[in-house]
Amino acid sequence: MAGSWTKLTTKGNVSDLEEISAVMSMLDNGLMIEDYSDFSFNGMYGELVDETILNADKDKVAVSIFVPEEKPIAEFRAFLQDRFRTLGLSVSIEAEGVSEDDWAENWKKYYKPISLGRVTIVPAWESYEAKADEVIVRMDPGMAFGTGTHETTRLVMRILQDVIVGGERVLDVGTGSGILSICASKLGAKEIFAYDIDPVAVRVAKENALADGCDNITVGVSDLLAGVDRTAPYGVCVANIVADIILRMLPDIGALLAPGAPLILSGIIAPRKEDVIAAAAQHGFLVEREEQENDWVALLVRRAK
Repeated sequence: MAGSWTKLTTKGNVSDLEEISAVMSMLDNGLMIEDYSDFSFNGMYGELVDETILNADKDKVAVSIFVPEEKPIAEFRAFLQDRFRTLGLSVSIEAEGVSEDDWAENWKKYYKPISLGRVTIVPAWESYEAKADEVIVRMDPGMAFGTGTHETTRLVMRILQDVIVGGERVLDVGTGSGILSICASKLGAKEIFAYDIDPVAVRVAKENALADGCDNITVGVSDLLAGVDRTAPYGVCVANIVADIILRMLPDIGALLAPGAPLILSGIIAPRKEDVIAAAAQHGFLVEREEQENDWVALLVRRAK
């Protein structure tokens, strides 16, 4: 694997192992877990036990995945930072074989135009001639998650281009790089309010929106819905986050939506789909459409009439 793979490791508290593993599995199911909390040593065969295991912190855990060189390490790292920050977990993220200074640049040679129905995501640094009726979204995600390469983003965009007819007021919860807000703007939404808990993501999203000529996007810092503009109801809402955070948001989101407004939920790993559907139903939302790619699911739900 030397030279062609990067070992991406998240280190945190052993009490958070389940959540750390769930987030890491969003990127790859082949997890390597280093957890020595249950290791016991009674003095026998001591020469057979590695000293690093004997001295390992029993309260800490490391979860790693191996990323092939054609995958965007910068995007993977930013995705993890965003999700762990949203979950309130104290973790560190390390990559072996790639210096941090190179992360934001090396992956660019593998980031090419991505066609998603009427919408095509084009790297900001590439020349591209649009076809008739093609909606072009130009992106330079920097260190924020969201280039359109991840399944969760693609699923939302497939739904988004079918629900925006023009003139909507859109709410984007967990905006990341701002890609979904830019897409909504290019599809004809009147105004978009995009929020993220990460100030770095907010800065990147603002820069991307301005660079793509989308001056109808307002970007701000918010912990879920706490800092969201409430001056008028939203005609469309997108939330590309994780299942646990969606469950936290569902009790309150209905009050911000116009009657019959579509709510697009993504970032849902397939085994958690039924949990989200059940919680949505509990708060008056019915599933109208479901999209799945690999182990990822996006749901289009609306308030039952």
